[in-house]
Amino acid sequence: MTATAAAPSLFPLTRQTTTRDVARQVKLGGVEALSEAQRRADQATYQEIQCRSALNKVEGMPFFRWTLNPYRGCTHGCHYCFARRYHAQFEMNSGDEFASVILVKTNFAEVLRRELDRPSWKRETVALGTATDPYQPIEGHYQLTRRALEALRDSRTPVGLVTKGPMAVRDRDILAELGRRARCTVCFSVPTVDEDAWRRLEPGTAHPLQRLRAVRQLVDAGVNAGVLMAPIVPGFTSQPAKLERTIKAIADHGARFVGAMVMHLEAGTRAHFLSFLDREFPSMVPGYERLYAGKYASKRYVAEVQGIVGLLQERYGLKRGASRDEGENAGAASDPADPTQERLSFGA
Repeated sequence: MTATAAAPSLFPLTRQTTTRDVARQVKLGGVEALSEAQRRADQATYQEIQCRSALNKVEGMPFFRWTLNPYRGCTHGCHYCFARRYHAQFEMNSGDEFASVILVKTNFAEVLRRELDRPSWKRETVALGTATDPYQPIEGHYQLTRRALEALRDSRTPVGLVTKGPMAVRDRDILAELGRRARCTVCFSVPTVDEDAWRRLEPGTAHPLQRLRAVRQLVDAGVNAGVLMAPIVPGFTSQPAKLERTIKAIADHGARFVGAMVMHLEAGTRAHFLSFLDREFPSMVPGYERLYAGKYASKRYVAEVQGIVGLLQERYGLKRGASRDEGENAGAASDPADPTQERLSFGA
């Protein structure tokens, strides 16, 4: 099967820019120093770079050891996104620049094919969408994700993909074939179907119901597709009525499974999210500071949310996906000083 042709560069490169070049330029002169970057109609700036490797080995993850990220930064701009902290690697901040300065690895698919062709490659599961969305809008031009999926299909490498982008439907042919040749699971992130929460928390994403329609289309095409309610955000999406509306909508759209995770606040993300609250919902800040004394919400709060989600999964006949219990992983995270803040309706 012929691989998709590489998308043309948005502008000619005078040399092969690397991530080190980007970090050096930004450190010396800010993002304005990226003279080769191009600003597009979505008001984001795109910097084409060359990568030395595509497969990234990670430690401590239960289901996979390898990740792929053809882009860095994401125009979805979700305020809670844990990947915001990764932009600091390029001397950029985890706030506005995460959503407005996107690095595009133009040689990504070619590098990946070389890595997958190595005799040492053992066809271990590879995860896409761990640090940036592989189906953010610019993928429509570059098609880096599609070409990466073709390489993974041809090498019979199992794939797990997480996205908020309905553009994944475009690649249902490759995703279905991947599932037949190896294994392929697509998880759509749909934290809530509540429109007010969606508009406030995920300013650059497709409507939640559009994402759920994409789930149905993938399932109908034979793809193992489901939903991650990730993250459940205290006070915005955690109320029992909102949780039930979301899980019912997920079931109505034929998802194969559903998982859930309460938001955690990594370094970088924490500063951005609390700044967002201070600017738009200042009355919620004290409660958040109590609930998130550490990286994770209190164990008691997480257990309560997961308990409600579990009951709703059973009520609507949804298979449980892999969910992460932050309370168990939090270790030394302490409970908030005010136990009343642990109610599921926190901040409502």
